[in-house]
Amino acid sequence: MATVFSKILRGEIPSSFVMRDELCAVFLSINPLARGHALVVPVAEVEHWIDLPEDLALHLFAVARRVGRAQQAAFGCERVGLIVAGYEVPHTHLHVIPTTSMDQLAFANAAASVDRGDLDAAAAAIRAHLDA
Repeated sequence: MATVFSKILRGEIPSSFVMRDELCAVFLSINPLARGHALVVPVAEVEHWIDLPEDLALHLFAVARRVGRAQQAAFGCERVGLIVAGYEVPHTHLHVIPTTSMDQLAFANAAASVDRGDLDAAAAAIRAHLDA
């Protein structure tokens, strides 16, 4: 059974994409902890991150690092948090979150909804700094 992330990757559900390659995609969370909260998601449906092939795991973390640097440049955040929880969707994903405090890393504080235009603007801001 396809996960919600697989449906997003296939274009069946709209999303604000930051980037995509043959192994993964980066798009913004619809329940962000902070502006620009991105998800790095492998194309392969691997439920638990510890079950990823090593080369794919390394690729995902390298992409997360690149996105984190772009977020820092785009949003002027103090730090970029990285969370691999895996409870909400059974498809490996890395949360890359621009932050100014630890309080922003609490899922209890996630936005219930966000305007699509705001998500698209944040995604564009990250893209603008990806290769800077």
